[in-house]
Amino acid sequence: MSRARQPPLVTGISPNEGISWTKVTIRGENLGTGPTDLIGLTICGHNCLLTAEWMSASKIVCRVGQAKNDKGDIIVTTKSGGKGTSTVSFKLLKPEKIGILDQSAVWVDEMNYYDMRTDRNKGIPPLSLRPANPLGIEIDKGRFPQKDLESLFPGMSADFTSENFSAAWYLIENHSTTSFDQLKMAVVNLKKQANKKNEGSLAYVKGGLSTFFEAQDALSAIHQKLEADGTEKVEGSMTQKLENVLNRASNTADTLFQEVLGRKDKADSTRNALNVLQRFKFLFNLPLNIERNIQKGDYDVVINDYEKAKSLFGKTEVQVFKKYYAEVETRIEALRELLLDKLLETPSTLHDQKRYIRYLSDLHAPGDPAWQCIGAQHQWILQLMHNCKESYVKEQKGNALLHSPMLDLDSDVRPSPIGHLSQTASLKRGSSFQSGRDDAWRYKAPQQVVFVEKLTKLVVSQLPNFWKLWVSYVNGSLFSETAEKSGQMERSKKNARQRQNDFKKMIQEVMHSLVKLIRGALLPFSLREGELRQYGGWEMKSELSGQWLTHVIQTVRLSSESLTALEIPNDMLQIIQDLILDLRVRCIIVTLQHTAEDIKRLAEKEDWVVDNEGLTSLPSQFEQCIIHSLQSLKTVLDCKPGEASVFQQQKTQEDVCQLSIGIMQGFIDCLEQLSTKPDGDIDTSHLSVDVSSPDLFGSIHEESSLSSEQRLLIALSNCRYLERHTFLNIAEHFEKHGFQGVDKITQVSMESLKELDQRLFEMYIEFKADPIVGSLEPGIYAGYFDWKDCLVPTGVRNYLKEALVNIIAVHAEVFTISKDLVPRVMSRVVEAVSEELSRLMQCVSSFSKNGALQAKLEICALRDTVAIYLTPESKSSFKQALEALPQLSSGTDRKLLEELLNKFKSSMHLQLTCFQASSSAMMKT
Repeated sequence: MSRARQPPLVTGISPNEGISWTKVTIRGENLGTGPTDLIGLTICGHNCLLTAEWMSASKIVCRVGQAKNDKGDIIVTTKSGGKGTSTVSFKLLKPEKIGILDQSAVWVDEMNYYDMRTDRNKGIPPLSLRPANPLGIEIDKGRFPQKDLESLFPGMSADFTSENFSAAWYLIENHSTTSFDQLKMAVVNLKKQANKKNEGSLAYVKGGLSTFFEAQDALSAIHQKLEADGTEKVEGSMTQKLENVLNRASNTADTLFQEVLGRKDKADSTRNALNVLQRFKFLFNLPLNIERNIQKGDYDVVINDYEKAKSLFGKTEVQVFKKYYAEVETRIEALRELLLDKLLETPSTLHDQKRYIRYLSDLHAPGDPAWQCIGAQHQWILQLMHNCKESYVKEQKGNALLHSPMLDLDSDVRPSPIGHLSQTASLKRGSSFQSGRDDAWRYKAPQQVVFVEKLTKLVVSQLPNFWKLWVSYVNGSLFSETAEKSGQMERSKKNARQRQNDFKKMIQEVMHSLVKLIRGALLPFSLREGELRQYGGWEMKSELSGQWLTHVIQTVRLSSESLTALEIPNDMLQIIQDLILDLRVRCIIVTLQHTAEDIKRLAEKEDWVVDNEGLTSLPSQFEQCIIHSLQSLKTVLDCKPGEASVFQQQKTQEDVCQLSIGIMQGFIDCLEQLSTKPDGDIDTSHLSVDVSSPDLFGSIHEESSLSSEQRLLIALSNCRYLERHTFLNIAEHFEKHGFQGVDKITQVSMESLKELDQRLFEMYIEFKADPIVGSLEPGIYAGYFDWKDCLVPTGVRNYLKEALVNIIAVHAEVFTISKDLVPRVMSRVVEAVSEELSRLMQCVSSFSKNGALQAKLEICALRDTVAIYLTPESKSSFKQALEALPQLSSGTDRKLLEELLNKFKSSMHLQLTCFQASSSAMMKT
């Protein structure tokens, strides 16, 4: 169990004093392991956990609450350490209330007035607030502690707006040093403020008294005059005078205002005309506005204005309105033509196409703009594809004179696959290949490869928008989902259903063009003559290598995946899958053909350096060449989703099988060529042998060249290794990569290899055994030797010793090259010698006693010496030779024979050591 943590310890707080809600930073030790470990935090007795923010085990940030105590400790409580302690304290200050008229460094919200009676904020108008200094004299804050004042006046307040207002507290706090005279002045100020409320309304009345008095005097004078003249008389005279005055006034007014009234009528008519213009200025200004908005590209505004004008004035009978509306229609027709031109303009984005289609639909353009746009895009894509082909064909022909070997990988100086082991990964098209290559890649790659890259990129970039435009056309999303346009959507869907077959033909035409253009560049033999003229035109000096075809296959595969992601029906993309299959087959065929060519050139790389097993590097180079070729075809042989096996066609299986057999046969021919080449045609500048192999009897000298017999031995050693290892390994690789007919390939190759091995073996035996066999008969009868008349044997004659020395020389030569070939070669040499010896013995008509003993001595000496290499055939030959001799009847002859044999073996013990080596496995001839 882990040791319990120490309790929290607060060692610092910043700042160490402040009012409520002051943000503080607490520092210390063991303040918790995390936010969840912190369960308590108090400052001056107030719980501050809700505002606490745990930063680390030594730091916490929080805000101070409204504590009761003005000074206290900071206590932190954690789950892991419990309740802690504090070495510092925090002093809580009470905030000073700032009046409306008081100067302050911060903004005071006048509308948010704090009422201490209800302990809450009140929103009251500023005019209703009491003045901050009701006494009207200078305020002098005293130095009395707030705590002492609270104890002197319990339950009271110095706020004059409070119900518990204490005047004494207020005076002590604000005027403790004020003089008595100033306090008297303060009393006078308070009385003045109290009287202001009653003086306001009275002063208003006093200010208007003179006006009231004047009005009263005028009324009194009129009343007195009426009483003095009499009411009726005054009324009559006043009426007559009033009529005269009115008549004169009317005449004068007519004279004065006739011109004015005329101008008024004209102004009224003008005003009415202006009102009409103002009221219908929308229509009158609409042609000009349409022109301006078209120039600015505000087609939405034009369409909205046209819809409004059409609803208001479309059926009007007013001539002036009809005239202006006809002008509007002329402008709109021009706009329709402009938008249609923009719609059919290429290149164009899908967003712009949808926008123009909506505009034309809203303007009720004739025909089907959306379908027109689809047709234009279709033709444009086809044109782009053919232009791409023409440009690259033209560039290829233009660069024909500047062609260099770097431009492709399949020229006459094409390096072999062994030299490309490090390049395979880069030529297998993947993300690293495309993103890692630089601009120089296009100058190294053949034009056909760059063309396929460009063509597929073009189709993949253009076809998605083309397909999405059709999808929008089908589901009606080209138009808004509003109710008034639902009819347009239905018409669009109906048109799309009727044109599905037409659009399918468009997609198929694009796919066919794409495939045929690629076939024209890479597989021209797969096109008919008429198609070749349209989609071909490339100068095919040499076919692309398998590595470039692999790259092209990966490019087409990626394009197919991109098109499949658009949810284009598989039947439309099947033609691309067929192209990929043909490219895969062609890539395999070309790769195997080039591999066969490389195998034929392996003879030039034979350095004749022999290892401990008697092998040169040739079998290993052959195997590595095959493995590299198969590895380069791995991505081609693997089937991607939707692809068929490359070996599904019987013809492909047969072609690949024959090419594979041809590769194996080519290497076998290479071995035969090396082993039978004249001495002058062999490069032995790098000749060397294993230092551990004995160089007996000068069979191989460092300063000499290889003899034909030595080349035959090396070739036989290589054949043996090929049969037991290399061919079997290659067969496994063929099966691993899915090749068909591997058994046939192995069987035919093995048979051909065995035939070569047998031919080479017979040639070597002929070179070595014939001289030994040919020397036997002259050696036997040297010095006119006669089996009928010879002396008593004294030992084995020299001819047999010379034959044994020649056999030992053959043994040494074979042993130096390959120990494993010794039993096979020696057995055949012994067979030839024993057969010849048997023939010679059988040809003798008769033997004397000494002749028979001499013959038996030499036959037994030879047989016993090469006993380890005897075969049933050689044993039979020795038996026939002995049977042709007369039998030894006396024990003396047999004893003499035994003594002479022992003497022979003792005298040639050193030479015969090679025939006494540890037992080896006898090889069947």
